[in-house]
Amino acid sequence: MQTKHSTFTLASHLLHRIDFQPETFSDGDLLWLPHHGELQHTGKKRRTEHLAGRIAAIHALLPWGEKTVPGIGEMRQPLWPEGLFGSISHCEKSAIAVVSSEPVGADIEKIFSPQLAAEVATQIASPAEIFRLQTSGLPFAIALTLAFSAKESVFKAFSFQASPCPGFTAAEVISINEDGLCLQLKEAFSLSLAEEKITVAYRVEGDKLVTCTG
Repeated sequence: MQTKHSTFTLASHLLHRIDFQPETFSDGDLLWLPHHGELQHTGKKRRTEHLAGRIAAIHALLPWGEKTVPGIGEMRQPLWPEGLFGSISHCEKSAIAVVSSEPVGADIEKIFSPQLAAEVATQIASPAEIFRLQTSGLPFAIALTLAFSAKESVFKAFSFQASPCPGFTAAEVISINEDGLCLQLKEAFSLSLAEEKITVAYRVEGDKLVTCTG
């Protein structure tokens, strides 16, 4: 599969991005993954996204002296080397990965259209959050995508401490501006992390938005 690797910094983390061409994928491309057998019965879209994500992960692990491809956990999460934390995300023909010695989460999403934002707003945010997003100074579609992506990033960063399927209401947007967003976790997210405030940075790249926990 043809890929292009690039890097950028967000929230003081170095993120690795893989842009890939799924039409160039062949099943043989998966053979370098130790767990390739676990992907045999998945669709082509899933296989290409998974491959791109693991390529990004390997690039992210190399500066830490690690060359082992992250396996797949019981909850389908990437299995990182002991002492390291990481996150993988993909959207359309792009995948990103980040690795840190502290819990870290990253996410990439296609920015909602105004129509889609209006349709899904109440599924992602409470009325109070929607008001904050509407008055943030950002276009509402971008602000709502940011809230969605930030909550995804935070869940990825702290999934090992989170309750099963906490839902979007388990983290509340308490502030948002052109530099980032702050979420406050609730008991529904994790009893041990309740009231914790997490800062999430973001950047817009064309029609996509990337978030990463600080």
